[in-house]
Amino acid sequence: MGGTSTSTFVIRWINFLTMILAILVVGFGFWMSTHNDECRRSLTIPVMALGGVIFLISLAGFVGAWKNISCLLWTYLIMLFVVLVAIMVFTVLAFIITNTGTGHAVAGSKYKEYRLQDYSSWFVKQLNDTDKWIHLRSCLVKSDDCNSLSKRYKTLKQYKLADLTPIESGCCRPPAECGYPALNASTFDLSYHPVSTNVDCKLYKNDRSLRCYDCNSCKAGVAQYMKTEWRVVAIFNVVLFVILSFVYFVGCCARRHAGGSDSKVPGR
Repeated sequence: MGGTSTSTFVIRWINFLTMILAILVVGFGFWMSTHNDECRRSLTIPVMALGGVIFLISLAGFVGAWKNISCLLWTYLIMLFVVLVAIMVFTVLAFIITNTGTGHAVAGSKYKEYRLQDYSSWFVKQLNDTDKWIHLRSCLVKSDDCNSLSKRYKTLKQYKLADLTPIESGCCRPPAECGYPALNASTFDLSYHPVSTNVDCKLYKNDRSLRCYDCNSCKAGVAQYMKTEWRVVAIFNVVLFVILSFVYFVGCCARRHAGGSDSKVPGR
């Protein structure tokens, strides 16, 4: 029975370490949520949910090995396999979806502007969904992205040299091609006739509740933000997939060894 004992010992401690890993995943998701406002916080929920699922699966493997419950151990291996497949599918899709879209340089400025048509059709479809955009828009209005610009950039020179985020450049100001002169970090002279036919030029207003929140440039800024966040999660998932694959491989080997040892016991 020495093989069985060794196998269950390996599974037990591997899953104990995996439970710690799951807690770290939840902690990573929580850290992401504390470094984002309410508008972006919902993006971290899947990360924390994944950590919770891994913790429960690892707990099942740990208890199954500790109490030597074969049914629980098989359930653990099946569930872990399903999680591995799900992580692989999500990661591949995330890399495919975030493979398009990039910023366009603005003459005389550090920041870049973004165009919605540059991004994947999936991003465009999600952002053009009226109900989803109404929710995102309300979050953006309440966020500090646009409301804090005038506090951070006291002079027009500071603002013109600012390295704005995608959301700040897309939602807080009209596109540069409109040709509206900036009066300060939050106000533009709209008395000038726009030199571009871009529909965003007419949608932009100085009102803090309007800005360019209905502009395609704002949706493009959100798409760029989502692309960056998804890339971070996808890279994290690659690391997690490698670790869990090792855990699954060890668990299968240990289980097979335990099964072989059990089958030899009657012949002794």
